[in-house]
Amino acid sequence: MDSDGTQDARGTHASPVPRPAGPPEVPAMPPLPPRAPGMPPPPDGSAFLTWLRAPRPDAAPGVWRFGHRPRPAEEPEEIPSRQLLSGALIAFLVGWLVWSLLQNGYLGTWWWVPFDLIVPDAWRGGDSDLGETGTFIVYQGYELLVALAIMVGAARLGRWGEVWRRFVTPRFRRPQAQETRTTPEDDPAQWNELRAAGAADAAERLAAEARTGLMRDVDHARILRAWQGVRTGRHSLATFSGAVLKDGAAACLHPSGERDLPARLARHDLVTGQVRLGTTVDDARNPYAYRGTGLALGPDLLGTSLVAVGPAGSGKTGTVVRPLAESLCLHALAGRAAVVVVGAAGAGLGPADAYDVVVRIGNQDSEYDLDLYGGSTDPDEAAAVLAEALVGDLADPHPGSDSRRSTTVLAQLLGPFRAVHGRFPSVPELRQLLDGAPGPFAALRQGLQQAGQESLLRELDARERQMGQPGDVGGVLGDRVALLDRPAFAGFFDTSGQSRPFTLKALDHPVRVRIDLPQRGHADASKMLARLVLAQFTASVAVREDRSLFACLLLDDATGVVTPEAVRGIQRLRSGNAGAVLTLRTLDDVARPLRGPLLGATGCRMALSGLTPWDGQDFAEVWGKEWTEARDVTDRQIIAETPAGKAVHMLRRVITGKAPTARAVTVRQVERERWSASELAHGVPAGHAVLSLTDVKGEHAPPLLVDLRG
Repeated sequence: MDSDGTQDARGTHASPVPRPAGPPEVPAMPPLPPRAPGMPPPPDGSAFLTWLRAPRPDAAPGVWRFGHRPRPAEEPEEIPSRQLLSGALIAFLVGWLVWSLLQNGYLGTWWWVPFDLIVPDAWRGGDSDLGETGTFIVYQGYELLVALAIMVGAARLGRWGEVWRRFVTPRFRRPQAQETRTTPEDDPAQWNELRAAGAADAAERLAAEARTGLMRDVDHARILRAWQGVRTGRHSLATFSGAVLKDGAAACLHPSGERDLPARLARHDLVTGQVRLGTTVDDARNPYAYRGTGLALGPDLLGTSLVAVGPAGSGKTGTVVRPLAESLCLHALAGRAAVVVVGAAGAGLGPADAYDVVVRIGNQDSEYDLDLYGGSTDPDEAAAVLAEALVGDLADPHPGSDSRRSTTVLAQLLGPFRAVHGRFPSVPELRQLLDGAPGPFAALRQGLQQAGQESLLRELDARERQMGQPGDVGGVLGDRVALLDRPAFAGFFDTSGQSRPFTLKALDHPVRVRIDLPQRGHADASKMLARLVLAQFTASVAVREDRSLFACLLLDDATGVVTPEAVRGIQRLRSGNAGAVLTLRTLDDVARPLRGPLLGATGCRMALSGLTPWDGQDFAEVWGKEWTEARDVTDRQIIAETPAGKAVHMLRRVITGKAPTARAVTVRQVERERWSASELAHGVPAGHAVLSLTDVKGEHAPPLLVDLRG
């Protein structure tokens, strides 16, 4: 069936590649990738079922829900161990003393009054109907009840239950398996929703595949995605059932034919869509409900975009970008997401086999090229995106600025060229036009005159009049285009149809894309290309027809990429079910007027260890302040007025070496920064980060200290 999981991911243009009339043959099941923690390893069906049935309770944003055990929102008051044990011992001694005094008659015989009122007179004497043994049992039974009452009171007074739970139970507690949902009505392995809709045969086939170990977590997620297409009416139930009955767990395959990644390094849970990045530290600065829990991200959080700031070596690529790229590639195989990963060549963003399209700009062996115009056929749209890429960093960095003049200059050239040649100009041709070369201009004018394009002739005449005038940006645009007109990029950005250009219009499909930038020796060109990809991404996701597919751009090292237009584009991503992940070595790589808007446009903000105090100040301002309880302790020296008091004070000073003092404690509410600039710069250990989260529903988590190695 042509479901969400079977749309063509290798179609690199706006329209998908035509598919054959019949269903494609299912390839042989690929070898299993290396196991990662949290990954269900077939062919052991019981392991997959255990993983599938594991509890995943609702939790606060960012909590790793797989096997999570919720904690109270507030930390319970815990008595110090020494005080607890001493109190339990004293309570026992007090209870023993009271029982001894009662037994020996030192407290009178009042405690026998209930016995006299309840027990019949015939049971009390040795010659009663019960006999001596029965009478003894009655008396001893009453004394035992009194002793038990004293013991209960002593236990409550001495908190014996807390002593048992804290010191005894942990020594004998055995590790318990995670609770599983075994109720047939709620068992996800039974596919009850399919049965209720009339697809009982398909449900039974999937349940059998799960029991025999032929189903994986990606298969489960992919078939659920296809079933959502049936529920929304995009696909018929008969087509879905036929595909499942024919192929089982391999139904609705991704166009690549792959059912998993070559290898996994992170822990993933495709039921919740999360990838685990680390563990929230058991620290007093973290909310109690988060302490010691796993920290995970998913499309619900990435939909608000993420910016991570940390120096080189702090773990941005290895502990943040790589796990997120891996997770989104799994989502793409399940038909849920489209992902574009941009970084330097050799940055460790995953093997080429994990992607459908790998664009190696500057590498002549690259199978794919990058469309300079984003697959657009509208000259004005293409000019706007290209202008952002070429000179977006030169625009006024204030949020209200734009690059309209650059867009107008490019549109005056792109429109006439496309009208004459049926395509947009290549890099060398665009450079000649921007430089005002007479030959190309004359040929372009002649072509427009022959075609009778009077309006476009006026555009071309206006461009000629502006060239060389003060304030003309054509020269700056030509200089920027010259960065791409280098021998290293010969054959790239081709518009003649001789290459295989990738365009971000393909984000309507669950495609996995990696773009390698040639940073070595071409740093300025790499920054410009990164701006181009970001501009094309924000423009493409805004006009997608199918927004149920989550689209995400992962930009490793966004130095020189953040512009006023980029900030506005990031703000619009959430409404298009899309998000962006940007990493920076320092916020100094962003113009000062744009730092606040950038942190405000992203819902998730991460400050890694090694941050500078100046960067820490920006994070401290965006995270704001909170009310906290401050305790001021004052020691006041006690002055004795009597001779006896002076003697006692002198004795205490001789013994302790300190003058007798009285301690006064003042408790007040004060407003303090959640994380100060100094704490962010000097109080975050290596391998850790402080991360705040906001999901697409608006729920948020305060800044959390996270161990990215846990």
